[in-house]
Amino acid sequence: MSQSEIKNCFVELGKFLSQFSLDNNQQNNTVLHNDLFFDQFVDLIALSQSHNNWFTPDNVHYSISSWADALTEENLIQWLSAYSFNEKDPKNVGLILAGNIPLVGFHDFVSVLVSGNNVLVKTSSKDDYLIKFLAKYLIALDERFNKKITFVEGKLEGFDAVIATGSNNTARYFEYYFKDKPSIIRKSRNSIAVLTGNETPEEMTLLSEDVFRYFGLGCRNVSKIFVPKNYNFDSFFNGMFAQKDVIYYEKYANNYDYNKAVFLMSNFQLLDNEFLTIKEDTSHASPISSVFYEYYEDINEIKARIQQDAEIIQCVVSNGIIDNSVYFGETQKPKLWDYADNVDTLAFLNNL
Repeated sequence: MSQSEIKNCFVELGKFLSQFSLDNNQQNNTVLHNDLFFDQFVDLIALSQSHNNWFTPDNVHYSISSWADALTEENLIQWLSAYSFNEKDPKNVGLILAGNIPLVGFHDFVSVLVSGNNVLVKTSSKDDYLIKFLAKYLIALDERFNKKITFVEGKLEGFDAVIATGSNNTARYFEYYFKDKPSIIRKSRNSIAVLTGNETPEEMTLLSEDVFRYFGLGCRNVSKIFVPKNYNFDSFFNGMFAQKDVIYYEKYANNYDYNKAVFLMSNFQLLDNEFLTIKEDTSHASPISSVFYEYYEDINEIKARIQQDAEIIQCVVSNGIIDNSVYFGETQKPKLWDYADNVDTLAFLNNL
């Protein structure tokens, strides 16, 4: 398949996904193969929470809508135009995917295929259905994908390169196991926000989306905030109030109760609004239902800290005071060219 043909198939996939918005499912009769796939996908979205309790319909719809926004012809052309793709025999690229949020490994899947390579996918048991369904849709668009996409149930074998995502512990195993192959090994990362105290109420409400989307389980979720000395946390909590209904979700509530109890038994000082605790801590990785904070006196201190901790930070949220930061409310809407860990996946694949 030519890259142009592959790109066009992903454009069609984007059109298919655009029917499944956060508000409702609106069938578009011009979308290819709706007769075969539309109702099945509606059912799969409804069943997603039975496969993974964190995959609420709202969060699955959000992920799907984000991919619909990304997979437009304009975005794909802009993304691919930055590279010179050479004619070569396709390589078999193994993917070991995480399962913390819906379709978390889909960018790697898309990247392997648009680079002209074949993909061997080992899904997480926590996210085993959505990506397989989208692969079936691609095969319906062009049956040649059937030879380019393989899902692996057991041991990953027959690969020329690998992209593996896991915890810091599993990353050490991946680095050893795949040491003789070209690889991208992704470890645990967290995202932070740098506040000045001059943010608007609207910006604080948008920040709540960065904190709570996917229940805070993603590496692009804000788990730590840096605030100036004598910061008034009222504005932060007022913004977070937009997400107050999260406490009615049992799994989240259980984590809130447990983590709050652990903090209190350890005599940590907490600020609490009955669905989120915030704790002063130098770590970037806070548990579910909690955000860590740290004070600063000079913004240059934070800029230096961000450079120092670059290997463990996924993205930074600010109103522009930090270079290359993400604006409030945008962390879970990455562009196709916003690479995880700032590693250019497409360049890696193109140079195999």
